[in-house]
Amino acid sequence: MIMEEKNITEKEGLFLISQMIQTARQEQNDDGKGWIIWGWVLFLASISSVLLVWFKWDLQLFFFWNIFGGIALAYFVYELFANEFFRKRRKVRTYAGDLFARLNAGFFISLIFIIVFINVGARALYHRYNEFNLMPITMGFALLINLYAFWILIYGAALNFKPSIIAAYATWGIGFVALFSKTFEHTMLLHALAALVGYIIPGHIANKEFKKIRGKDKVVESV
Repeated sequence: MIMEEKNITEKEGLFLISQMIQTARQEQNDDGKGWIIWGWVLFLASISSVLLVWFKWDLQLFFFWNIFGGIALAYFVYELFANEFFRKRRKVRTYAGDLFARLNAGFFISLIFIIVFINVGARALYHRYNEFNLMPITMGFALLINLYAFWILIYGAALNFKPSIIAAYATWGIGFVALFSKTFEHTMLLHALAALVGYIIPGHIANKEFKKIRGKDKVVESV
């Protein structure tokens, strides 16, 4: 009898773990669209910056990144208000949902912190040496790639999504290469690659799996 109770407990434990993962995925509505949109915004900002330099467009070097910064800030404010006000309307607030909300807030605060570092560092060196210095820019974007990788790993591990876990380590590899970049164009190309590997590809995989699961759920409901 004792052995039977132990076996039932183990099965129930595995079932609960599976249910927690599924609940977390449902709470996040992890259809991959958020990853895809975020990835393409980063990718386009990077590639546009490369084209700006190559074709010598009459624009500021950070023109496209200023647009991206505005989008990121607006999204952060939206998420902050959505989590504080709209989330309260839910009948049940879960630990997983609150955890992801706090992770999102932490990520965007860290993102803004690094962006400020890039701008302040570049201006400080310019005023000191009276010439444009790329070091804070290249180092700053390498730090951004590192932040992306860490965020992707947390989400991949929390949702038990292996493509994101693999993508996180690949993104870290790109970030290490970016540490030794000496040109703005090279840094932007590495940043675009990080967005592609870390966000866009896993996002499309997640979207494909999400549609497959939704299709199965609809079949089950119709039976």
